[in-house]
Amino acid sequence: MVSVPRLVIAAPASGSGKTTVATGLMAAFAARGLAVSPHKVGPDYIDPGYHALATGRPGRNLDAYMCGTDLIAPLFAHGADGCDLAVVEGVMGLYDGASGQGELASTAQVAKLLRAPVVLVVDASSQSRSVAALVHGFASWDPLVRIGGVILNKVASDRHEALLRDALDESGLPVLGVLRRASRLATPSRHLGLVPVAERQTDAVEAVAAMGDRVRAGCDLDALMALARTAPPLPDEAWEPERHPAPGTRPVVAVAGGAAFTFAYAEHAELLAAAGAEVAVFDPLRDEKLPAGTAGLVIGGGFPEMYAPELSANEPLRGAVTRLALSGAPVAAECAGLLYLARELDGRPMCGVLDAEARMSERLTLGYREAVAVSDSSLAVAGTRLRGHEFHRTVLEPGAGPVPAWGMHQPERRVEGFVQRGVHASYLHTHWASSPGVARRFVERCAASSGG
Repeated sequence: MVSVPRLVIAAPASGSGKTTVATGLMAAFAARGLAVSPHKVGPDYIDPGYHALATGRPGRNLDAYMCGTDLIAPLFAHGADGCDLAVVEGVMGLYDGASGQGELASTAQVAKLLRAPVVLVVDASSQSRSVAALVHGFASWDPLVRIGGVILNKVASDRHEALLRDALDESGLPVLGVLRRASRLATPSRHLGLVPVAERQTDAVEAVAAMGDRVRAGCDLDALMALARTAPPLPDEAWEPERHPAPGTRPVVAVAGGAAFTFAYAEHAELLAAAGAEVAVFDPLRDEKLPAGTAGLVIGGGFPEMYAPELSANEPLRGAVTRLALSGAPVAAECAGLLYLARELDGRPMCGVLDAEARMSERLTLGYREAVAVSDSSLAVAGTRLRGHEFHRTVLEPGAGPVPAWGMHQPERRVEGFVQRGVHASYLHTHWASSPGVARRFVERCAASSGG
């Protein structure tokens, strides 16, 4: 049984202030000395970085599309183990989910799976009495979604607040917080959302602290904690990575990090370690060598296009990556990693492992995908089916090699990515907890290639 007090922070639509409120609540409760477990609905990598700053714990994702509904509560319990409170930031509007698939992957579905009360963050900047109709509609749409209160955001004045409170008195839902308009809390963004924490350093710390101060001043933390405690116990056992260490010595798996490669799910490193790997993080912007004894390489997502000159200038590391890939060692590259392995990115030389060129484009590619492994690789056997997502504003030409990585089945049929020697490179982001055999296979290949 899992008995962690918990809240889901949702909104009627994107842009209402979920991230400010959720991150601010995490910071405010952590400042009280509570161990706060941070979670994010959906595949987003950036918000969890701010959550981690606020709580001192890894930000974790709860994605019912990629991981399946049965894993949501176990993954939540794994992250929240030993905590006093869990705060789950929603995605988009409360009832918005995977396109054309009903409630799947919506904040509402996750709230129901976690049996957690919902706090609705409402952008009240252009309404007064109508706020009651809006809140009533969201609270009554699905009787299994329990909205326990409202936080009013972007409130203009004392009079505006009084009008909003009077209207909501009739709804029966308590106002748990009121936040005034405040431009100083705006966090920088660009083509894929907020600028990641790793790129902002001191500014990000200050922004999270400001969110915490603002929420602490405008919200009733005691009432919010009381609401969180109404969540009933969950019967699910916590997810744990199965331990199947490869025989012999622990192979070193180098994992790219730093400001250029910030997109990673916490469970991936845990799965690699459980499969017997020694996980060694390195920064392609700064380190001129791979970690000593590297037997395999994982290069996840991020913003290499923002750091193309620096990545290109680090010729010693590019050479080391190329030599490792050409040796046949396992290399798993997702999105940013795919671009780093290409011949060029926006005209700048990259590793040249793949005979392809990448460039920025005006078109945003974003959405969930259904995929099947086209051929055997260091990650999967042919025919393995996975769900993932794409999230990029770059184009790779060609988009697939002689041996593609994936056959896509949604939203359209196509092949994508590259499999060559031990390299598996693709735009597709995947969550390995949904298929733990991926990490085991990768580590076994690393052990074999290193002679372990």
